[in-house]
Amino acid sequence: MEHITEIDKKNFWFADWSFMLFVAILSAGVFAGTHMYYVYHVGAFNDVAIVALLKAGMEGGGYGAAAAFGASFLFARILEGSLVGILDIGGAIQTGIGIGVPALLLGAGITLPLTNFTVSLLTGAVLGLAVGAIIIGIRHFTVGQSNSTFGADVMMGAGNTSGRFLGPLIVLSACTASIPVGIGSIIGAAIFYAWKKPIAGGAIIGAMVLGIFFPL
Repeated sequence: MEHITEIDKKNFWFADWSFMLFVAILSAGVFAGTHMYYVYHVGAFNDVAIVALLKAGMEGGGYGAAAAFGASFLFARILEGSLVGILDIGGAIQTGIGIGVPALLLGAGITLPLTNFTVSLLTGAVLGLAVGAIIIGIRHFTVGQSNSTFGADVMMGAGNTSGRFLGPLIVLSACTASIPVGIGSIIGAAIFYAWKKPIAGGAIIGAMVLGIFFPL
């Protein structure tokens, strides 16, 4: 990425406005899919379990669960995308804009964006533009002001730190499963430790190997 020049940054594929355009197009399609599901009960772009939350509201169970779940995902993914530089389409657009926002609108008694196809496309596009603009804005005031990746550093550090504790937890879990499986997990972890590799992988492989010969 260090070879990217200022001229490259003005190119369509590197421009901030093109990111917002892509998010708007994706959001328009996903929101229109939710419109299709609301009207024809088919077409939502999401996991079955998450769509079930919206369906429960449509059947009279209330939109609170779908709204809270979807909106929280949208908020979290906007912050994550701003700091890490990667937008989780499933969490931000499919769950957030596709389920959370429609649930909020329906809960407030606003049905037009979900009953009219054209309005659903426009609503999704506007929401996508807003999400893209927020992400770009936050990045300019955080990551863009220094060489630090802020959120990426924090998330990678948290992942690496938690990974150090994962190996021993796997060994303990294997030992509670059965003695042979536990022994295999310990041997595998010890071998990987000697190779200076993450012991979690060795613990899993060791437990699996002994588990073949000594099934639970």
